Formats: sequence, structure tokens, C-alpha cells
Amino acid sequence: FLSLAIKPLPIGTAYAVWTGIGALGAALVGMLFLNEPVNALRVAFLLCILVGVIGLKFTAGQ
Repeated sequence: FLSLAIKPLPIGTAYAVWTGIGALGAALVGMLFLNEPVNALRVAFLLCILVGVIGLKFTAGQ
């Protein structure tokens, strides 16, 4: 999937997006299935990662 992501995006942006999605996914799996702690601050920082990934994606062509 990373090879598909780098076609429309610069490599640095694609890698940052890929890494952010992986970190977000791993944290969510841990919280949902592995009984890792869930608190407001942790969720807020995960949302920051999500906003950053979306921001990188939308500003990549500028």
C-alpha cells in the first residue's frame, strides 16, 4: 500500500502519512482489543496525529 501512496505524494509526505496511520492504528487496536488505558488526553493526542495526517495529505500538492 505504501507503493500506491507514493504515486500521488512526495516520498517524505507519503512516509509521514504511512507512519502516522500505522501509529494511530496500533494505538487504537491496543485500546480496543488489548485493554490498554483510554483517557481523554491519549485520545486527544491520537486526534492530533489524525489531523496531522489529513493536513499532510491535503497540502502535499501545494
